[in-house]
Amino acid sequence: MYDKEKLAEIAEKRDRWEETTLHKSTARFPERKKQFLTTSSEPINRLYTPLDVAGLDYMKDLGYPGEYPFTRGVHPTMYRGRPWTMRMFAGFGSAEETNQRYQYLLEQGNMGLSVAFDLPTLMGYDSDAPEALGEFGKCGVAISSLKDMEILFEGIPLGEVSASMTINSPAAIIWAMYIAAAEKQGYAMEALRGTTQNDILKEYIAQKEFIFPPEPSMRLVTDTIEFGSKHLPQWNTISISGYHIREAGSTAAQELAFTLGDGLEYARWALERGLDIDDFAPRLSLFFNAHNDFFEEIAKFRAARRIWAREMKETFGAKNPRSWLCRFHTQTAGVSLTAQQPENNIARVAIQALAAVIGGTQSLHTNSMDEALALPSERAVTIALRTQQIIAEESGVTHTVDPLAGSFFIEHETSKIERQVYDYWQQVEELGGVLPAIEQGFFQREISNAAYEYQQQIDARERTIVGVNGYADSTETLQIPILEMDPQGYERQTARLNRLRQERDNEQVGQTLAALRQAAGGAENTMPYILEAVKAYATLGEITDVFREVFGTYQEPNWI
Repeated sequence: MYDKEKLAEIAEKRDRWEETTLHKSTARFPERKKQFLTTSSEPINRLYTPLDVAGLDYMKDLGYPGEYPFTRGVHPTMYRGRPWTMRMFAGFGSAEETNQRYQYLLEQGNMGLSVAFDLPTLMGYDSDAPEALGEFGKCGVAISSLKDMEILFEGIPLGEVSASMTINSPAAIIWAMYIAAAEKQGYAMEALRGTTQNDILKEYIAQKEFIFPPEPSMRLVTDTIEFGSKHLPQWNTISISGYHIREAGSTAAQELAFTLGDGLEYARWALERGLDIDDFAPRLSLFFNAHNDFFEEIAKFRAARRIWAREMKETFGAKNPRSWLCRFHTQTAGVSLTAQQPENNIARVAIQALAAVIGGTQSLHTNSMDEALALPSERAVTIALRTQQIIAEESGVTHTVDPLAGSFFIEHETSKIERQVYDYWQQVEELGGVLPAIEQGFFQREISNAAYEYQQQIDARERTIVGVNGYADSTETLQIPILEMDPQGYERQTARLNRLRQERDNEQVGQTLAALRQAAGGAENTMPYILEAVKAYATLGEITDVFREVFGTYQEPNWI
């Protein structure tokens, strides 16, 4: 992009500036730190010039929005056409309580529903299982059967809204419950729009909510990809998630490398199943974290689009341009929120959300100010939603596409993160691939080391966390209203489960579970069998137990 003679002139004038203007200034007013770092502990130069992006090829590296390599956005007009989907993540207590929250959010301008499930549901247990004791509804809504799913979306037309479900190990079962609930409302599978997270690799890497060993778990994910590509053309059967990797303490480059690497591994498994890349790649979506470092996050999102497009087109040979699109949801960084001075979290979330929007996200969840204390209250979640609406309607950042493109700093950081991603992929390849790297603890150690370094910097006050290790207020008396769940919710849930087991056709349930057991032990796609079991009102725990029996459960190795 730059003439060599011009670059030489710029270098000469930069040297003169450093020796004269800069030297005189720093002699009188020294800089605050010896080294400035990103949130990921990457050094930041004082100044960026064309010298830092001298190798940039505009058409090869940037191009135009809506065209390969999509660095500047997946749509030609981006938010000038329509804003991102404002999708607030919500779920707590019983299905009845969460349904009320969804109705409220839709009334407030929420554009899509995003379901948080409680820990027993995430681990494939019914609410009344001994393993579930004390965890009902605490980190999400409890869903133990199709009956719960019907109540969760009562009065919400599933053929007219987009729903996202954050579920992984038992994702196929919960998805089947959603499909069956929609059919009971009168909607065919083909009409349904939404996303199932269904990203089991990141569970082994970061979040640890796995049930089965990696290989049978990958088989279940591949079953959903295959089933969705044939029957649910508008559904994203997997949302490859970097969010939880970042929440575990990774750097921005690690989040991107490990997430995109997982996505490519899912593609390999689907290809081995016999699917064509263009049969399923257009419905793969991604999910990223938006952390505190404004420019680093924007660069990360831009690098993600460029890398994904290149890999889908050049490595996997996808012909459909929609297969090249890195479409992603973003959530602001829960790990950045503080219990101290919780109203400060409103500012943190606003900065993070702005980075996601300037970075070109397709949908966004903004965390609530009280999430370091409890599940979000109605007031707090309304402020979080209004934050997105203010960005969309008042900030002006939606008026032009990729407004920071061409910034020497942004383009340098985008290319730098891209190089770091490929460096990590080389290390994974040398270990034998994603699954062997998981089994050897590679990802886990890398994240752990990054998190440890970050915490050391906080403890040494090399990083300031406002209200925690800086600007703290020992006289603080502010009280934040805390969400209180219905104390009768657990009793209502267990009573519903008992009644369900008594009133359903238990002979039919047994037959569907037996058919599922046989399919799981063979090579058939399990989704049709899961659907039949769900429609017979087999519970989540009963279906998961079939897979536990056939696949076994996974115990993480000790790498120390």
